Amino acid sequence: TGGITAEEAKKSNYLNIVGMVGSIDNDFCGTDMTIGTDSALHRIMEIVDAITTTAQSHQRTFVLEVMGRHCGYLALITALACGADWVFIPESPPEDDWEDHLCRRLTE
Repeated sequence: TGGITAEEAKKSNYLNIVGMVGSIDNDFCGTDMTIGTDSALHRIMEIVDAITTTAQSHQRTFVLEVMGRHCGYLALITALACGADWVFIPESPPEDDWEDHLCRRLTE
């Protein structure tokens, strides 16, 4: 809107600004985990616990879709944490015959 004058810059030369990424996708380089990722994983695992109880009592298979635009971090970590039999992530697209392979796996 007009910039900062030399006088204003002199008054605020001590001001340091740090930007922090808030993204549940954990798709920002240079950090182990972005703000929001841990909270999202916590909520997902709460839901997985609730769904697992229902799936076991009804002897059913459940499909769970988690958040994450173009990054499969949440899906992958959730699959590892809950011992999922199958996981789809954008970084590793499924092969052409994935449906047959999935059906064989479920039959086993």
